[in-house]
Amino acid sequence: MRDVVLHAFNWNYATITARAKQIAQAGYGAVLFPPILYSKDDGSDWWQRYQPKDYRILRSYLGRKADLDGALKALQDVEVRSYADVVFNHMANEKQMRIDRGESDFYNFPGQYELARYKNERAEFMKDRLYGNLDDGLFQDQDFNPEGDISDWNNPIIVEEKWLNGLPDLELTDWVVDQQCTCLRALCDLGFSGYRIDAMKHLPIEHLMRVFTIDAMDNKYVFGEVLTTNDNEEAIFLWPIIEHTQFPCYDFALHQTLRRAFAPSGTLRELVNPAAYGQALPWQRALTFSITHDIPCNATFRGMMLGGQDEYLANAYIMGRDGGVPLVYSDHNESADAYPGDRDRWAESWNRYDIVQMIGFHNAVHGTPQRCIYEADGFVVLARGDTGIVAINKTEDWQSPTIWTWGLRQGRYRCQISQYEMNLQGDTFTFAIPPRQAQMWLYEEM
Repeated sequence: MRDVVLHAFNWNYATITARAKQIAQAGYGAVLFPPILYSKDDGSDWWQRYQPKDYRILRSYLGRKADLDGALKALQDVEVRSYADVVFNHMANEKQMRIDRGESDFYNFPGQYELARYKNERAEFMKDRLYGNLDDGLFQDQDFNPEGDISDWNNPIIVEEKWLNGLPDLELTDWVVDQQCTCLRALCDLGFSGYRIDAMKHLPIEHLMRVFTIDAMDNKYVFGEVLTTNDNEEAIFLWPIIEHTQFPCYDFALHQTLRRAFAPSGTLRELVNPAAYGQALPWQRALTFSITHDIPCNATFRGMMLGGQDEYLANAYIMGRDGGVPLVYSDHNESADAYPGDRDRWAESWNRYDIVQMIGFHNAVHGTPQRCIYEADGFVVLARGDTGIVAINKTEDWQSPTIWTWGLRQGRYRCQISQYEMNLQGDTFTFAIPPRQAQMWLYEEM
């Protein structure tokens, strides 16, 4: 089964519909949609999608429920799965906006203004209704933790119970759990086959288990984003979720290993089997990546970015290794206004030649065992089964490692990136790996 996930970051639903066939042809197995719950429908900024107003309405700047239905059907028709990005930790930061409107119900959601819109525009909002009675409110003051932002980012209780930069933080009440479960059941009925749990480290494990293990989640791919930047944060937030739940997570442990390995003083030997040393998540619990949307779009995390060529090499490793579900991030220059150097770096990357070729290699060798056939500080060669070879050179010089060919088929191989051919014959073989480049060789039947 194809498993590579396209993170269609901030894509509108019509674009996903139009590109469904191309997405399938590029080799993707799933598309991660932007957050789909009702958010500011005239808010063009990407972060607006992460500030939900109401679970019962599917409407945002990116489209309405009918548009979403069209995208789901288009992907289903080409056998690509649809994953929803679910924001259940908090609601929208609307306090100042409500003050400006002369309102005082800061933490009633969706609030009197929106309820009046539902009434006055009844026919249109009913078209976008997911579930529930739109005459009633969804949450009240008692459904939120007391106001106050996170003050200690290394204290798990504070991180779970306090507010994230002014976003009203939901309490683990029976009503909140009931509404979130009802929402997920309705989304499953709509056609979603997986869910990304946003801001996972801000949700108590009890909350995760009560909401995301309901019967409707059977056979769904449910994974979480536990954003960490170092070993200490991983020990506090990431590893407890791996230990106490069954959810796969973004492999920030591996990402940290990649940053370290591709640094000038680092060694690619770390990439041979990082999970064995706690430097990557177990293979079946990992969503692997070279970049996620939070890294370029938030100043706090930009220090986690790999250099452009290192990111290319990291992509080859992620698509070439055995383990984890690879995720490809593709945006529309959302970070480029603030950071001009980002322009076109990830724009339409989903269909970029090198990415598509790497996905093709991944799909061809998926499920076959990995073994290291040469390792050094600056370059590494991995075999996948008996038909695939990955060679990565981070140095500024040509490298010529000699490998034993035992366990590999003899004959013609083609590099999926360069399209060069090589003929593997005899007991040993000497590679020629260009500086700062990756090769992904597949055996070709004569």
